Amino acid sequence: MAQIEVILPKMGESVAEATITTWLKSEGDTVEAEEAIVEIATDKVDSEVPSPAEG
Repeated sequence: MAQIEVILPKMGESVAEATITTWLKSEGDTVEAEEAIVEIATDKVDSEVPSPAEG
């Protein structure tokens, strides 16, 4: 199984960490590039992180 590094998008200069709140995909699921795969929360904003590639 291929592994792809998922990098959190920049959230602003004052945001140093984020917490994963919900995985939107399970291991083995097919995903499209730019499809949301995980929800994260910071002290300022909640956001979805897109897949960097399909697979």
